[in-house]
Order: sequence, then C-alpha cells, then structure tokens
Amino acid sequence: MMKKLAITLAVLSLLLLSAHFLRYGQWGLCFSIASFVALVFYRQAWLRWVLIVVLSVGVIVWADTWLNLVKIRMAFGQPWSRLSLIVGSVTALTAIAASLLLTERVRTFFNRDTQLAVPLAIIFGLTVLTLSFARHMASLPILLVDRFFPGWGWLQILLLGLYATWVGKKMIGNDTTSRLRPKIWGFFSLIFFAQLILGLAGVQEMLMTGKLHLPVPALIVGGPLYRGSGFFMLILFTVTVLLVGPAWCSYLCYIGAWDDYLCRRWKKRPKNLPSWLSHGRVYTLILVVATAIALRLWGNSAGVAVASAAIFGLVGVGVMAGFSSRRGMMVHCTAYCPIGVISNLMGKINPWRLRIDRDCNQCGACSKVCRYGALDMKNIEQRKPGLTCTLCGDCIASCKDSYIRYHFPGLDPSVARQAFLVVCITLHAAFLGVARM
Repeated sequence: MMKKLAITLAVLSLLLLSAHFLRYGQWGLCFSIASFVALVFYRQAWLRWVLIVVLSVGVIVWADTWLNLVKIRMAFGQPWSRLSLIVGSVTALTAIAASLLLTERVRTFFNRDTQLAVPLAIIFGLTVLTLSFARHMASLPILLVDRFFPGWGWLQILLLGLYATWVGKKMIGNDTTSRLRPKIWGFFSLIFFAQLILGLAGVQEMLMTGKLHLPVPALIVGGPLYRGSGFFMLILFTVTVLLVGPAWCSYLCYIGAWDDYLCRRWKKRPKNLPSWLSHGRVYTLILVVATAIALRLWGNSAGVAVASAAIFGLVGVGVMAGFSSRRGMMVHCTAYCPIGVISNLMGKINPWRLRIDRDCNQCGACSKVCRYGALDMKNIEQRKPGLTCTLCGDCIASCKDSYIRYHFPGLDPSVARQAFLVVCITLHAAFLGVARM
C-alpha cells in the first residue's frame, strides 16, 4: 500500500509541476518533467535518486511561487488566503512525495540495475547540470533544438541525459568498454561532421557562431596564436584534460575517431612505430606554433592561414589512410597530431593513471590490443604504460588476470574505473550536445 501511495504521489507531483511550467509557456520544460512520469515505470534504480532531486527542486519552485504570488496579492490588496492554502498544499504534497521515495519499500519498486544506481544517477545529473549551465551561460542558443524550436532545449538535455545513462550502463556494468568506446566515439564524430556538411550546405543553424571553422585539432593552439583571440576551444581543451587527462584523445576528439576506425581495419597485431617517429608530434607542434606566429607577424591574410591549416589537416588524413590503416596503429594520433602530445604531457598533471600489478606475467596480451603503442615489453616491465597512453582502457579487457587497472589516489581500482568512466561519459554526452562547428 505504501509503495503504491508513494508512486501515485510522485506521478501526481510531476504532473502538477509540469502544468506549472506549461502555465508560464515553458513547453520544453513542461514536456521534459512530464516525461519522468513514463520513466517511473522503467523502474531503474538510478531513476529513484533523480526523481528525489527533481521533486526536491519542485518543492523550491513551488515555495518560491507561493511567496511571490502571496506578495503580489497582498500588494494589490487582494485576498490571498485561499491561494496560499492551495499552493502551500501542492508544495507539501511534493515534499511528501520526495520523502516517500527515500523509504525502503519504495526502493524495492526501482529494482533494476541496483548495483549501478549511484554511478548512473551521477552521470544523468552531471550531464543535465553541465548542459543546463552551458545553455544558461551561452550568449547564443548553444543547443541545436533551441535553434530550431526555441525553448525546447530542455528536451534535448533530457534525451542526452538518458543517452548518457545508457552508455554508462553498457560500459560500467559490463566489461564492454573496448567494444563500445570506439562506437560511441565514432557516433560523436559522425554527428559533428554531419552538422558540418549541413552547415556547408547552407543550414546556418548548424554552425555554432554562424561562421565556418576548419575542423583541424591543431587549430586549438594555432588559431588563438594567429588571431590573438578566440581562446574558447583552448580553454575547453585545457579544462577537459585536467578532468580526464589524455582521455581527450580516446573519447572526445572528433578527428581521432577516424584514426581509430582506419587502424582497426588491420586485423593482425599492431605494428609499433620506428623509434625515430616517437618525437614526430613535437616537431609538428613546433611547426604549428611557428607558422601561426609567423603568419601573424608577417600580416598574411586569413586566406593564407586557412589554406595552411587545410593542408596540415589533409596531410593528417593522408597519414591515417596511408599508415594507420596499414600498421594497425593510430599513427596520426601518436606521431603526427600536436594536440595529442600536449594532451599526453598535460595528462601528467591529472591523477588518473593505468597501473600494471607487480604480479603481471608479461604475457603481452595487452600490447596486442593497444593502438597507441603504449604497451611494449619495456613499458610492461616498468609496470606502467608509455607516454602515448590515452587511458582508453582497451588493454584492461584483454588482461584475463586483471593485472591492469585504473588508478586514482585513495580509491579502490574498481571505484576508480567507475569514477573515470562517469566523468568521460558525462563529457562525451555534453560534447555531443554542443558538437557544432
């Protein structure tokens, strides 16, 4: 009886909150809140925590509305006691509904994937908060849905939150990271470049600022040096690397997904690169920085700068097609991309690491699946991956004895893995939401 009462009150509270936003013409928020009614019967354990937060926020919304309406009525000398009773009752109802969701009996109703309740709830919450903050702070409609249907961006945020929890369930709940990561990474790249193509076709809403920017990662550094402005991508890249280290390269880079796809065409063991190529990215970084500064100092036109960036990007595509696909190694990412070496070096500041246990028998299974050349025998003997490691985690699934693990100071390896994936998946979903040129 208590369980049915709690679910009924939760559904009623959600519908009333949805109607409240409808009254103010916020259709996107109205529909998003109403969608939780259907989600209740999905019975996922993580959803209970999300509903508690949503209803708690609803209590604040109703309390604020209650006070404001009473003040307005009093200011105009109008009767306010009945209004106060009605809105106060709705506020109390919502608070009771949130409280009942905390009880043990209600917990048994949300009985699916209980072992993943906390990480999935955090993924959903962080995704929604990140996108909501970006939407609020941006000076232009940063979400695509808002561009075409103003005010409906909340629905896109909800869908991305649900997508993030689905990815989290697949990657955290099962040892499928090595199989799913390339797919969701490729999906992100597909969305990114599909929007680029539509933007080039004349659909201006697909472009972040309405202007085209070349999708060449090297411009993250080269662009600001040439223009002396436009540091958004550089700041975003820096913050991301501080959060997840070099995983920028294996989860979030729209070009890296191409290199990953092409190198996987090679079905044999990846061929490590010659030692003389190990510093290739340092040379391309120097080239990019020097070229950007020189073009700025010499006062060259923007056309020359764009042409230079386009040539650099096309050479990178050639490296992928000509070398990565024939060696089974991500040659572009490990020997050509200047952003890759910055990510690896800055990743040393980040506390996330992959560690190899001392009990490792050096079977070499991990080196057979590492596409970044970070696990040769020397690295395995030293019990840590090389500089080119991007924390992709492909090696973890290959180690049958679990000798390779994620490491974070003070955390158990299993918790460290969950926490790492929570952050990466949240960023992936957030980047997917704003993946416009």
